[in-house]
Amino acid sequence: MSQSDKFWDGVAEKYARKAVPDEAAYQRKLAETQSFLTADMQVLEFGCGTGTTAIHHASYVKHIDALDISDKMLEIGRQKAHKAGIENITFSRGTLAEFNAGTASQDAVLGLNVIHLIPDRQATFAEVARVLKPGGVFVSATGCLAHSWLRFLTLIVPLGKLFGLMPDLFVISEEQLVREITDAGFSIETRWHHGTQGIEVFIIARRI
Repeated sequence: MSQSDKFWDGVAEKYARKAVPDEAAYQRKLAETQSFLTADMQVLEFGCGTGTTAIHHASYVKHIDALDISDKMLEIGRQKAHKAGIENITFSRGTLAEFNAGTASQDAVLGLNVIHLIPDRQATFAEVARVLKPGGVFVSATGCLAHSWLRFLTLIVPLGKLFGLMPDLFVISEEQLVREITDAGFSIETRWHHGTQGIEVFIIARRI
């Protein structure tokens, strides 16, 4: 188990109890995502956390594979789905690469609040492009810290990881994020930002 895995296992219960910091923005993200979903869709979400967003979207699609590196996050997600009577979500431990979905097997892929935690974004975007059908949608929400004072948090990440207090965290700008997504073979359909200093960037992109 990596240090990041241990971190997310350790905060899983607290994370599950935490209120959404910007409810209006979250509801907007849900609504805009659902406008791209249809009942016959196969969806893959990586970094699903405790499954809240997958549960919100489940009734709009055929099936969701929800992935996370934290066993404890996944167990909470399974419990929440069971309590909600949701039966079309499969929770699995692992990364997007480890899941190794079939080429052009997915109608939509979600990567929410996770991309800035991944060391190799280009490989991640390439894998998203590989598993999506042509015309499929990629929905992401990413913390872009490059133009914020929060970028200095990365200076303490190694120490924070050593003591199990922080996960991996990488600095990226909104412009860089958009360029990397489009370079991977996507066109941007929706893009807006919110949160502290506008660092939270929400994007819906379509596989060309």
